[in-house]
Amino acid sequence: MPTSIITTEDLNKFKEELLKEIREIIQQHGKGISSKKWLKSTEVMKLLQISPGTLQNLRINGTLPFTKVGGIIYYDASDIQDVLDSNKIQNRLS
Repeated sequence: MPTSIITTEDLNKFKEELLKEIREIIQQHGKGISSKKWLKSTEVMKLLQISPGTLQNLRINGTLPFTKVGGIIYYDASDIQDVLDSNKIQNRLS
């Protein structure tokens, strides 16, 4: 069985590569709700994984505020985050 010797330089190089990949992943995930101020319906449905009918119900019952400009419906990203935060469920073990 061949033996490999790992040096400190090898470990530092691995660490730098790993940190670079982690930063890229964090940047990609950071492009979710907060990267855009206004989202279109298709973006909201994809983000929340809901159907067009569910999104329409959220508009109709006032759960999710929206703005309509020229026939296109826009949603404020902060409103979506507020809805998610206000519906957060915390389980408490007794």
